[in-house]
Amino acid sequence: MKLILTTLMVLFPLSAIAHQASDSYLWLEAEGANVSGRWDVAITDLEMLIGIDADGDGEITWGEVSDRGDAIANTLLSQLTIGVDGRECALSSGSLQIAPHAGSNYVSVVLAAQCPQAVAAPVVSYNLLFAVDPGHRGLMRFEHDGQQVATVFTPGSREWTWPASEQASVAATLLTFIVEGIWHIWIGYDHVAFLVLLLLPAVLRRREGQWLPAQRLTDIAVDTTKIVTAFTLAHSVTLAAAALGWVNPPMGIVEASIALSVVLAGLHNIFPVRVGPRWLLAFVFGLVHGFGFANVLGELGAGATLVTELIGFNLGVEIGQLAIAAVVLPLIYALRNVVFYRRVLVPAVSVATALVATHWLLDRTIL
Repeated sequence: MKLILTTLMVLFPLSAIAHQASDSYLWLEAEGANVSGRWDVAITDLEMLIGIDADGDGEITWGEVSDRGDAIANTLLSQLTIGVDGRECALSSGSLQIAPHAGSNYVSVVLAAQCPQAVAAPVVSYNLLFAVDPGHRGLMRFEHDGQQVATVFTPGSREWTWPASEQASVAATLLTFIVEGIWHIWIGYDHVAFLVLLLLPAVLRRREGQWLPAQRLTDIAVDTTKIVTAFTLAHSVTLAAAALGWVNPPMGIVEASIALSVVLAGLHNIFPVRVGPRWLLAFVFGLVHGFGFANVLGELGAGATLVTELIGFNLGVEIGQLAIAAVVLPLIYALRNVVFYRRVLVPAVSVATALVATHWLLDRTIL
């Protein structure tokens, strides 16, 4: 049990925001030879890059941000390039403000670029934070000539060029957000923990107060597909609602609810309560998990490409979840007849994961 708990603490960090990656949000609009926009970067990321907390008390005030305004602007401008036909635009920054995103404070910087000629096919290069945080993502929405395009900068995709056609734009946006959906489910430790806890008993059947091995592979496959699909459909609903601005619950409540869902899923494996099929449990709590993904799309605003982004992101999440199931299911299927798996491993992993999730819950509420 101690070994299992230690392993889970390594796999699933105790951080209260374990499933939130480092993101920045960039909006740009081209008109003639000018590009204007805004760039929002998390204060915690800027603290890591240049140091903002002057008195070292762990609390960053507006005064401390303002005092480091020039350093913030210079750092950001050095990590972003806008060009046209191989010629670089002169990029400058304006006022700084504080903007909230997903329950955290960001520094919002006004941007302006003067290009050497009218902007036709702009090229944007983005290098912020990749050297120190490979998990960082830069989410950008660019508006030009009446068209909007969204993209995501990653360590492997640091340069973006305005697409040659609308069809190419849709295809590129779809592929980009499919990849992001896969990425976000794989780094979402609490999402993965919840899914794995639901899958552990998928190869078992509860009879007379104990877990017994399921015999028909088709039943197991159908059960697993229902769980994964229900989870995806549920968080697709709330992700879309949040991204469209219809519902915007406080992120603190969402984070705590996600942690609570992991605790309850673990306890349900130990003390099963007849509340319906497991896919229904996946659907109900999947509604909560969807809000946890919402900052990926919702913070960019409901742009013209939002439907494509939603479709791509949800496809990516589904692919990521199926990949996890494809790894977990053969292993637990092979172990389903082993008494140790049913009577020791499933309860031990469930309890240990619930304990880790309890720490998440406390950290997200009262710690």
